[in-house]
Amino acid sequence: MQFDLSTLETSTLVFIGTLVFAFILAAFVLAAGLVALVLLGAGKLTWAVVATTLLAVVHGINAGWDRLVRRASTADVAGDFQGQGSPSTGTYPRVILRDS
Repeated sequence: MQFDLSTLETSTLVFIGTLVFAFILAAFVLAAGLVALVLLGAGKLTWAVVATTLLAVVHGINAGWDRLVRRASTADVAGDFQGQGSPSTGTYPRVILRDS
């Protein structure tokens, strides 16, 4: 038994062609939607990685700064800087007023 397209009416062929075209169009729309979802997922993953990395860097900088400040606050600086006596001219101050 052979199938002969010449026995079909024109309206039936138009209907079958419309169904085939609709199937092709639906497949294209589904593929485009799938590609959009993949790109959206990749973008979200990239954003999550970048945001996590930036937060980790900022947290590391803050922790390092906190350690530095705590170490500096416990350091004994009195022994490092010896007070110097200022040279004096006796009873006169260092600034000499010329026109007085």
